[in-house]
Amino acid sequence: MVEAANTAWNCQIKSGRDEQMLIAIATDGEYVSPHFGRCQTYTIVDIEDGKVKSKKEVKNPGHEPGVIPSFLHNHGAKCIVCGGMGSRAMGFFEELGIDRLTGVEGKVVDIITELVKGTLEGSESACTPGAGRGYGIEKSECDHAH
Repeated sequence: MVEAANTAWNCQIKSGRDEQMLIAIATDGEYVSPHFGRCQTYTIVDIEDGKVKSKKEVKNPGHEPGVIPSFLHNHGAKCIVCGGMGSRAMGFFEELGIDRLTGVEGKVVDIITELVKGTLEGSESACTPGAGRGYGIEKSECDHAH
């Protein structure tokens, strides 16, 4: 089983370094989505030299095994930030070399500020094993732990 990456170092620019990183944030409106695969959109943020160079939202392509990791990889994402993610999805991201930071909640604008500052921290994934099985983004009920 793949463990969640719950430290922010892998999803943030180290201060004082000239680096660029595209980060995808699972988004529901103006908040980080607690459900990685069922979010409405992904906010893709391009952070370079300690500044936000660009930000765009892309619609979730659908919750099917391997689709979202490939979709975000094709958009150039190097990291995914979300509330929860199952171990299978973590494995897909790992295969594509995309870091992940789970257990994140709050307003997207605040999360971006923390990413730029290098202060964002994650925690345990909001998803419990098997909770996401058998449904897509259209499901209205939540089977995840709160």
